[in-house]
Amino acid sequence: MNPFPKGSCNVRQTIFRVAFLPMVALMTLVVPVVFGQGPSSHPVKVFIYDRTRMDAWQWASAPPETSSYAYVQTLQRLGMTQQLHRWDWELELAQPTILRAPDNAVSPVTAQGQLGLGGTYYASNGNNSYPVAAFFKQGFARFDGKGKNLRIGRFEFFDGAETKPRNPTLAWLQANRTSNRLISNFGFTNAQRSFDGLDGQWQLGSWNVTAMAARADQGVFNMNGNPELNVDVQYLALTRMEARQHVLWRAFAIGYHDGRTGVTKTDNRPLPIRTADHANIRIGTYGGNLIAAVPAGPGQFDFVFWGAGQNGSWGPQSHKAGAVALEGGYQFRKLATAPWLRGGWFRSTGDNNPSDGTHNTFFQLLPTPRLYALTPFYNLMNSTDDFVQLIDRPSKRLNLRSDLHWLQLTSGNDLWYSGGGAFDNKVFGFAAHPSNGATSLASVADISADWQTSRNINLNFYYGHTWGKTVIAATYPTNPNMQFGYVEFVYHWSSGAASAAKQ
Repeated sequence: MNPFPKGSCNVRQTIFRVAFLPMVALMTLVVPVVFGQGPSSHPVKVFIYDRTRMDAWQWASAPPETSSYAYVQTLQRLGMTQQLHRWDWELELAQPTILRAPDNAVSPVTAQGQLGLGGTYYASNGNNSYPVAAFFKQGFARFDGKGKNLRIGRFEFFDGAETKPRNPTLAWLQANRTSNRLISNFGFTNAQRSFDGLDGQWQLGSWNVTAMAARADQGVFNMNGNPELNVDVQYLALTRMEARQHVLWRAFAIGYHDGRTGVTKTDNRPLPIRTADHANIRIGTYGGNLIAAVPAGPGQFDFVFWGAGQNGSWGPQSHKAGAVALEGGYQFRKLATAPWLRGGWFRSTGDNNPSDGTHNTFFQLLPTPRLYALTPFYNLMNSTDDFVQLIDRPSKRLNLRSDLHWLQLTSGNDLWYSGGGAFDNKVFGFAAHPSNGATSLASVADISADWQTSRNINLNFYYGHTWGKTVIAATYPTNPNMQFGYVEFVYHWSSGAASAAKQ
């Protein structure tokens, strides 16, 4: 079946001109350099990343609207990098495309905005079902000294991922349970996020100091990732590895500023008050985390603590908020598949009184929210999450995971929030639905499988079922339940050790 409907006869030509011609031009320059010259002590290395995913949503519904749909998204990232003595540089283009973004997933009935990520893609690209673009994803130069480096330009940044533990358990916990909570590239989305600025690291033995100051770029759901936003962030972290790679801790401080005065803030105040609020957001976030893996019997225990407090100003309101996570588990490492059973609890503050002049909703800044909400209809704002998860590895190339979540809103006077932060100058970046005074949100069960079929190819699968509770049923009385799933193909190739991180 032809994926391009009648009336869109120029879509193919647009994709070719806007997306692939820049890629071809770059390769025309790169290939002779890499493959046409003789041996070099400083070769230019090329890397290619391709991700194609088919998403299917069945969002909760209210009469008379329906909200079941599927769409396809593709992302190509093509770049080159070179190491020159103590310097290295990297250039990268990205080309995201959405096919069949649903035009029936922007709710005209409940006025609750987009019904799942498909509706967000449609609305964020001028109500276009086939948005496509190509843009400058990364471009930076970096000085690499002994135990220290300094990078300047456009780059991706991931809070909490400054170190690379050799212990595989710590590495998994860092990547999946503590990092990317507050600053990240929103890697699950098609256009993703970059930052313009500088960052640096200083490594002294088991100590690491990382600092970053940058402005966020457009992207995420908007396919054009070139423009810079009036949103800036500053980050400072001290990390240390302890006890022979069994314990890792980090302390951090983050400054956040949103100066997009024409954008209406998402919070629990009445709409006329929010529309009249053009003051900036300035928030300081201070916290830390500790992860540990302790051998015991036929396996090992793991422990995770993460916590943060916030202060500052939310427009004309003062801002005071916080969040904490506690997790633990046991992995049977001597069994063939190394099953790993974990459980945890997360709680963030919500706002109990929209009229008291203080904003108490924990604000998630610029994260990758899906790492902590695999069916992405919620995030870490005004939420309480009790969960258990089982991870298994039937073979070296196949990873299985299944989670059960029991979700509550912390405050019934606040909202049910979703989203991952600023991504253009039109909307705030976090969406919200009314709680109607209730706190019972949903229960979620899911399963995922990540299969590395070869050195360069991965196939990933996910399915999640959501049983909507009182909060969701109040807005979507016809069917408060949801389903979300996808099939994903990932190809990655490099002529050498490229530095791009694809999360």
